[in-house]
Amino acid sequence: MIDSRTAPYAALVLRVTLGALFLAHASLKLFVFTPAGTAKFFGSLGFPPELAYLIMTVEVLSGIALILGVWTRYAALAGIPILLGAIFTVHGAAGFFFTNPKGGWEFPAFWAIALAAQALLGDGAFALRFSRDVEAANGQLSVASSR
Repeated sequence: MIDSRTAPYAALVLRVTLGALFLAHASLKLFVFTPAGTAKFFGSLGFPPELAYLIMTVEVLSGIALILGVWTRYAALAGIPILLGAIFTVHGAAGFFFTNPKGGWEFPAFWAIALAAQALLGDGAFALRFSRDVEAANGQLSVASSR
């Protein structure tokens, strides 16, 4: 049985954690590997190097949206193809465990599943989102204590 008193807070914890993970992962690409280095790596995998810039943008925007609770379901769903791409292009050949050389697919798979769970759960507590009542009138934002 789901406790309806605490479930919105569980969704909040998951949402903020997933958003922080995306920002941390994007920061690695932006500040450690650099955008140019990330693009070069994508090129070495056979992808257009420009795809790296799209991936970094989606990671940053999804991370911010998840933390704030804006378009939570869409932000969570947007991250899943990125992680599946990481599994199938980089981590899959390294085996299951993430401690394997070149990192296995254990962590990206768990992360993708957690994003799917967030998409199913929705915003949770303390989400900054478009209020359905006000949205129809003038598109203003509201803070939701739970959902």
